[in-house]
Amino acid sequence: MTDRTELLEAALDSLPEGIALVDGEGRVVFWNRSAEAITGYAGLDMVAHPASVVLEPLIISQRPREQEPCLGIHPGNGALVHLKHKLGHDVPTMTRALVLRDGLGRRIGLAAVFHPAERRDALPHGECSEGSSIEASQAEFEDRLESVFQDFHQGGETFGILWLTVDQAHDLRKTHGARACDAMLEKVEHVLANGLRPAERMGRWGDDEYLVLSHERTSQMLAAHAKVLAGLARTADFRWWGDRVSVTVSIGAAQAERNGSLSGLLERAKAAMSTSFHAGGNQITSAPGGEECSPS
Repeated sequence: MTDRTELLEAALDSLPEGIALVDGEGRVVFWNRSAEAITGYAGLDMVAHPASVVLEPLIISQRPREQEPCLGIHPGNGALVHLKHKLGHDVPTMTRALVLRDGLGRRIGLAAVFHPAERRDALPHGECSEGSSIEASQAEFEDRLESVFQDFHQGGETFGILWLTVDQAHDLRKTHGARACDAMLEKVEHVLANGLRPAERMGRWGDDEYLVLSHERTSQMLAAHAKVLAGLARTADFRWWGDRVSVTVSIGAAQAERNGSLSGLLERAKAAMSTSFHAGGNQITSAPGGEECSPS
């Protein structure tokens, strides 16, 4: 009979992301096949050896709890980390790290999950200015999208995407500067968050763009919900040094398709948003297609 440890190792070996488990002494205790492919280091090179050989940029030192975390990597968030390949070159990866504790709360090690940063390019994103700080937000939301999409393809509930852009952001950034634009976006994001349903999530997807992950069951219901959010955005009373800015959003709505891809879904939502924006803004456009689920 196969024991649980063997089953767990087989499951971790099947994942496309690199998985590394590090004990409290900083030694690698597990290194899956994807980690081998990404770094060039085989499991035999890593297991029972110091993790710092490859993972030094993301090792969280063994410090007391109140000093954690360090190196800018937080549980659940992604960070761009340059790992060292066996051949000597850097490997840019999107990485998440999680401190592992036993039942008494004592720190016993670290789990790291990483994949090549280039993989993110497979999904369309909003425009980001050079040096933008929203990359981690994009990576975290991308992980959520991939998880929901995988569940959908395994028979899970249908879902849709709303791609929003704030119509006034580009001009405000030019006339009043980045601080004014960031303040307006913060205001709009807060207003929109109040209109989300309990199971919905919203994430930053570009300098002036957001995605809403919604579980509305039809494209008509998704469009109706988009209309509500657009109305809420117009209530954002934003003022900067006495100047009042009337805020509107352009929204593209797309429902997931069973025979489609996640990148295709996002492309449809982005194209629909672009249609709304170039039609003058403050509009909602629904992308064609989508898996429909009849309301009960």
